[in-house]
Amino acid sequence: MPSTGNHVAQPPRLYTEAERARRDATVWTIVQGVLAPAQFLVFAISLALVARYLWTGEGYLAATISIVVKTVFLYAIMITGSIWEKVVFGKWLFAPAFFWEDVFSFVVIALHTAYLYVLTTGSLDATGQMIVALAAYAAYVINAGQFLWKLRMARLEGELAA
Repeated sequence: MPSTGNHVAQPPRLYTEAERARRDATVWTIVQGVLAPAQFLVFAISLALVARYLWTGEGYLAATISIVVKTVFLYAIMITGSIWEKVVFGKWLFAPAFFWEDVFSFVVIALHTAYLYVLTTGSLDATGQMIVALAAYAAYVINAGQFLWKLRMARLEGELAA
């Protein structure tokens, strides 16, 4: 860290004490803690089904259903995450601590929604639909990594505060 005189510059904190207290007190933290791993499990199963379809040409319906279920989980976690941000930070989205994660979440949502569009309109064939789903999944993995990094930073920050 760069030094400023006798003080060492500290990285910005994710949470003020009041925000940390609200985070720890709200049920929405538990909801996010349940939905995130559930969504990841649905993602992993769906990814396997999509890969199976692309490799063998079999299982289109199962892959399609799994992508739709993954998308529903994504919408649910985005809505509840927005509520969580409102409770903790007083903003529905784009709180400074999670600004870039929220920005990239919209990329993820846009790609999942694009999948639903090509599925319902038939504007792409089955293989094209699966490729759109894979693009959405790649973006989801990046976004999940962003949130896991913030979770780690929050834990380290909590340990320093204790």
